[in-house]
Amino acid sequence: MAESVNLARRGLLRGRLKAPKAQLRLPWVTNEQDFVNQCTRCEDCLSSCPENIIVKGDGGFPTIDFTKGECTFCQDCVSACSEEFFVADKSTKAWPVNLSFLDNCLANNLIYCQSCQDVCDTQAISFSYANGSIPVPQVNQDDCTACGACIIPCPTQSITLNPIITYFL
Repeated sequence: MAESVNLARRGLLRGRLKAPKAQLRLPWVTNEQDFVNQCTRCEDCLSSCPENIIVKGDGGFPTIDFTKGECTFCQDCVSACSEEFFVADKSTKAWPVNLSFLDNCLANNLIYCQSCQDVCDTQAISFSYANGSIPVPQVNQDDCTACGACIIPCPTQSITLNPIITYFL
């Protein structure tokens, strides 16, 4: 049986007193604790990803890096993994996340930009005009698939996908 890994304790031993930041794991992982307890860190998912967005994260566990590209939800990483920590129904969202914009978003700082909307296939990101001003971004969280397509084209890297750590319960 795999030994449980406490990432918060690892951070303490490395001089990081804060709890580790929640990371995006492989798509459709049931929950963080099962993933950390069962993942063998074999790297099969890394080599199977055609988009090369799966990277080694803290402790050698795979994480998603949307600065390298977007997820096409091909499920190759799920197929390559021999562990049983994925949901059965892949029609659900791949990650429980909320998309948000940081303070340095150009549109939120009255500079015209809609690069994120232009690449959003599901049209989860829209812009609303208020009083003839520069349009500001709005997100329909229900329509966001968390594919990460909006991350790379953002000129100020102000888009974040914030994991909801409960995952699928």
